[in-house]
Amino acid sequence: MPLAISFLFILPFIIIGVLLLAMGVLYLLARIQNGRYLRPIVTLLSKIPFMRRWFQKMSVAAYERSNPELAGAIKKMQTFGEIKTPEQAQRALAVMTPAERKAYVAMVGEQGAMPEPVNRDQRRRQERGAQGMIVQQRPGSTGRKGKKR
Repeated sequence: MPLAISFLFILPFIIIGVLLLAMGVLYLLARIQNGRYLRPIVTLLSKIPFMRRWFQKMSVAAYERSNPELAGAIKKMQTFGEIKTPEQAQRALAVMTPAERKAYVAMVGEQGAMPEPVNRDQRRRQERGAQGMIVQQRPGSTGRKGKKR
């Protein structure tokens, strides 16, 4: 019986220690290479609906502190939901003030920036400006090898 009582006495300290350790690991992951290793964890957790709403509230709160115009633009875009047609995008942009529109377009432009090249081939393509270029293939040349002559 005394063993069970001592375990129940230590249990809150174990729980607090595990939570502190988890928070420390998340903090380190957020600091290493500007959160590169934390992003996959956040995208995985964003599949849970209440976590997605929580992350959105956190990001909007961070934008409100650093860039209030962008925060207002994001809130207005969220009211429109998922934009599927250019007409919907025009209506959503028409609702914004000029400052909000400028901040939103700048943010979208930043997100559309090319990612860091991983290998030499990608670096060379980026230098040539052919990062997003689609290579046209001849009709009927879907992976077949040519005849040897």
